[in-house]
Amino acid sequence: MARAEWQAVEKVAPYAITGKSGAELYASIGGKGPKVGGMVRAIAHTNFKLTWTRKYEKQGDACTLVSARPKLIITYTLPKPTEQLPAEAQKNWDTFIAGVRSHEVVHGDMIKDMVKAIEAATVGLSVPNDPNCQKIKIEMTKRLSELSLAQRQRSRDFDRTELSQGGNIHQMILTLVNGA
Repeated sequence: MARAEWQAVEKVAPYAITGKSGAELYASIGGKGPKVGGMVRAIAHTNFKLTWTRKYEKQGDACTLVSARPKLIITYTLPKPTEQLPAEAQKNWDTFIAGVRSHEVVHGDMIKDMVKAIEAATVGLSVPNDPNCQKIKIEMTKRLSELSLAQRQRSRDFDRTELSQGGNIHQMILTLVNGA
């Protein structure tokens, strides 16, 4: 069975924020940050679009997925000041945004891991008594759902740790708002 060599496309979608101090920048993030779950504003967000090119083969009365090529686009939505910052604020901002970007890249890595797990769980899958390759799609959907749910939980657990009192993101926010 053939696993495709692939690379995720990663891009940044900046959103504009204003302010001259860390506190002003953070307040602007609070008003303009991406909405997560349609309600709560976040500092940043990682989203993805995943599509597949799959090749199925009939083998007797069975259907087998012989290859699957993913196309993965990961988009990191990050804040970006619209104006030049004073030197001290710029220094704190640079540290803050580097940490936020690193945090979001971890989410991106989790998404890539999920895609690799999907490949491992589906390429080579064969379903007997499926000459029209319909049952295999039902089985794949079940496997993909489980892997997707696991990735979401892993991502939530990571955020819970990072955003908790004293966590990495919490510390970066305090440094941005209060200075070094």
